[in-house]
Amino acid sequence: MTTDVTAPARTIRAGFVGGGFMAAVHSRAARAAGAELAGGASSSPERSREAAGRLGLQRSFDSLDDLLLDAAADVDVVHVCTPNATHARIVRAALEAGKHVICEKPLATDAATAAELTALAAERGLVAAVPFVYRFHPMAREARARIAGGDAGRLVSVHGAYLQDWLATPHDDDWRVDRGLGGPSRAFADIGSHLVDLLEFTAGARVTRLNAVTSTVYGERSQNTDIATEDLVAVIVELEGGAVGTLLVSQVAPGHKNGLVLELGGTAASVRFEQERPERLWIGRTDASQLVERDAARLSADAARLSLVPAGHPMGYQDAFNAFVADVYAAIAGDRPEGLPTFDDGLRAVRVTEAVLASAASGEWAEVAA
Repeated sequence: MTTDVTAPARTIRAGFVGGGFMAAVHSRAARAAGAELAGGASSSPERSREAAGRLGLQRSFDSLDDLLLDAAADVDVVHVCTPNATHARIVRAALEAGKHVICEKPLATDAATAAELTALAAERGLVAAVPFVYRFHPMAREARARIAGGDAGRLVSVHGAYLQDWLATPHDDDWRVDRGLGGPSRAFADIGSHLVDLLEFTAGARVTRLNAVTSTVYGERSQNTDIATEDLVAVIVELEGGAVGTLLVSQVAPGHKNGLVLELGGTAASVRFEQERPERLWIGRTDASQLVERDAARLSADAARLSLVPAGHPMGYQDAFNAFVADVYAAIAGDRPEGLPTFDDGLRAVRVTEAVLASAASGEWAEVAA
């Protein structure tokens, strides 16, 4: 198990598929981890060349096959940063070419395919990860340590939300709105999956069943019509051990930019983490409440490991992403970083998403496959 966020001694050669926002985030994280940015491929040779120049990659490739098979590129790990419906094909090709993989969520748009990819990665002995990066905020790890250590007592309730407003008007549009590109779920698969992953990771318990309602606020947008994907989701959940709770996920919540909030309620205390204020935890008790600030000298070992700058020097989303990629590269080198989200976690997210859609369609409780 690692004691620090470290990249392997051997220089990793990273390849990137896709050239949008997430490819930029991935490439910055790879550079911070000391990787060589060997090259990238996008949807056309022209877009590949443009993305390579913008992201600072060593070269562009005309196709995915060129990236995977070019002996001179000698890519170790492939970062998949393309529209959801393309993930499975690209991941399968990378694994079959013997490459480690970091794939943006969802791993696949259906659980059967996600299970096949998870099994293929295990069969080939390759490191395969999905960036559930909110796990890598030091104070999220501190919340997890306090729950596991019994500071909150027995867990009885959970309350969570992930609210954004980037699709809040009918003029706002994106490829994710299109079911053919984004898959059958949008808001939940895109951001609700992060919320549930952080919930289960922090609580140390899985959602066993749920009851969900979905809503498509705008059936037409500036470029898409007959929209079948959801804008928001409300979910009642029951966890292993009996805790119950509510989750609200929305991409049409005016004024909320990236409002990921998770509160775990125990018999002794409540613990609340807010992604937009990631430097602190709120600890609530009946006699007094407190704010715990990020200070490595006063945190659990796992939280301190991720706390790379002194207290008072804020850490944020890119820092969490950098830590995730550094841990993936350490795993490629043979280490076993604590809390690394793998394809097993990606598969789990797809199964939870399918349960949400099934419950919303039936109006009844749905069991979540283990």
